[in-house]
Amino acid sequence: MQEFYVVDGYNVIHAWPEFDELKDNGLDHCRDKLVDILSNFAAFSGSQVKVVFDAHLVKKGIERWEIINGIEVFYSQEGETADSLIERIVGDLSKLGTVYVVTFDWDEQRIIFGRGAYRITPKEFLAQVRKTNKDGQKNFNKQDPTEGYLEDKLPPNIRQILEKWRRGKN
Repeated sequence: MQEFYVVDGYNVIHAWPEFDELKDNGLDHCRDKLVDILSNFAAFSGSQVKVVFDAHLVKKGIERWEIINGIEVFYSQEGETADSLIERIVGDLSKLGTVYVVTFDWDEQRIIFGRGAYRITPKEFLAQVRKTNKDGQKNFNKQDPTEGYLEDKLPPNIRQILEKWRRGKN
């Protein structure tokens, strides 16, 4: 079953220590860094990740979305909170698989539970992201790229039989 993560972007940015120094210089770099982190997580976990940024205070802001490094990035429109956009996204996704919403927001938690989604706090999600990325990096840091191939796990006599069969030498 497909897993979906819907991330309240600013909620995570304000909760993760990775962004403490970046926040002082504006949120543009924080958004870019979060999308990079989430794209690695999505690649290693095989999950689909969507991140929502709150733009309800942006004058004449229109709702928009884009795909950056495989991550769907949503911006709410003027007058609409990220929470309400997340609720709409969760409503559509809950029919397709398991949905996790990353937020601290208590009111949001109650609504998403009613729509069949699960909540993960930003700190819990950070631990999950770090573990997934660490486990994923292990596969890229192997000395021998063929390490873990099926043929390496077969007994030598079976490998010989299969090799003869492959070459057509019965």
